[in-house]
Amino acid sequence: MSKPFAPATRHAAMIALVAATGLLLAGCSEEKAEVKAEVVRPVRVMTVAQNQTSRTLDYSGSVRARTETALGFRVAGKVTERLVDVGDHVQKGEILARIDTTDYALSVRSAEANLSAAERQVETAELSRKRAEDLFAAQVSPKSQLEQTQLTYNQAVSTRDSARSALEQAQNQVSYGALPADRDGIVTAVDAEVGQVVAAGTPVLTVAADGEKEVLVGVPETDIFAFTPGKTVDVTLWSSAGLTLPGKVREVAGSADARSRTFAVRISLPENERVRLGMTASVTAAQENGPALVSVPLSALAKDGDKTLVWMVDAETETVHARPVSVADFTGVSVRIADGLKPGDIVVTAGTQFMREDLKVKLPNEALAHQASAEGSAAATR
Repeated sequence: MSKPFAPATRHAAMIALVAATGLLLAGCSEEKAEVKAEVVRPVRVMTVAQNQTSRTLDYSGSVRARTETALGFRVAGKVTERLVDVGDHVQKGEILARIDTTDYALSVRSAEANLSAAERQVETAELSRKRAEDLFAAQVSPKSQLEQTQLTYNQAVSTRDSARSALEQAQNQVSYGALPADRDGIVTAVDAEVGQVVAAGTPVLTVAADGEKEVLVGVPETDIFAFTPGKTVDVTLWSSAGLTLPGKVREVAGSADARSRTFAVRISLPENERVRLGMTASVTAAQENGPALVSVPLSALAKDGDKTLVWMVDAETETVHARPVSVADFTGVSVRIADGLKPGDIVVTAGTQFMREDLKVKLPNEALAHQASAEGSAAATR
């Protein structure tokens, strides 16, 4: 009785199965569509920072006198006295050291004897000349004899003058046995001790003259053009925290030191009682870097025909928008932007080929925090 209905039942069951399958597939498609609509693309970004148009240079140096002289004897000899020490203040004309002048004193005595003999010869020659003049006037002797005696007299006078000069020279050498200070100042170095034999001109003492002080620093060639004569810099002393003096670049060496490969820069200091010779000082100067340019990775650039652009992220809507930019130059793996970006802008740095206008993106939390701080800094600078 039930067999006639079996095919119909099976057919109906298959129809129901196909319908259910269709409904299931349709449901899956709708679910996938919903999932696809909710996808938010994560992106790698950077926040444009405020570029510095200058950088600060710091160098250490020592306080020195503007004029510092190494003093030495004008003649050679053995040092017998040193009357000052390092740190002593001396006055102009004060005797600082002496050498043994025994030999020079003997030279004076010898020169005096030679001068005395030369003067006697002049007297003898003058008597002969007068006698020859009288004989020639009486027409007793020829004129040639008068001329001969005149010549002898002239030679005697020249010899006497030479002996007198030799005596003065010997006396000067005796006086050179004392080393005087040529100006008021402070003794900063002692290069010879008692008992040492020194040659003429060998430095014995160094005196720093009273007056203007300066800081001497060594600057490498990479930064030397930041120091030009007349430029004002800040000078601080390690021994006086909180004291900052306005220094002025007085002199820049024309060539680098052969050993250190640095240029000597001298910076004049204003008068201040807390500045002492030999103190350690720090010199701070600013060097201009040129116009402020924003740097972004090469991967941040995109092309739209002839236009170069970057993808900007709107932090409020978390969507991307294209912005044209002007490229200044390329530096390795980055590019410097001359126009189109400002501090605080968020730029997509990877995956620009997948970007489209108003695409929803997901920003890292740190990018949002960085962007907020950058905007605060930009507002503060304004």
